[in-house]
Amino acid sequence: MWQAESAPELHFVHLGTQVFNVKEGDHLYGQTVWGSPSADPAAGVAWDWVEVADGVVAMADPMALVTNLHLIDSEGLPLPTTQAAVHLNGIVHALPWQSEVQRALHRNAA
Repeated sequence: MWQAESAPELHFVHLGTQVFNVKEGDHLYGQTVWGSPSADPAAGVAWDWVEVADGVVAMADPMALVTNLHLIDSEGLPLPTTQAAVHLNGIVHALPWQSEVQRALHRNAA
């Protein structure tokens, strides 16, 4: 459980990125995983990404984040999925995830 307003204070590190060798249309796609560096309490978030142009990546579906975080409001009630997605997307967009995915794409091409 995590207070939604405090979610931007979470510190996530890159845990791994997978590039699928099969292209979807003309572009590669994959998954990336980020998590808290401490084991107590462990928190993480993962999502699919797609290469929309050479070297340009985007989230495949901003509403399809996978996480073990349960965001709650100021009264301690769980946020509805759509509201939680807004907070989670804020976290994702603050991460340097595109550079990690591009690094994985370069490794995959080598």
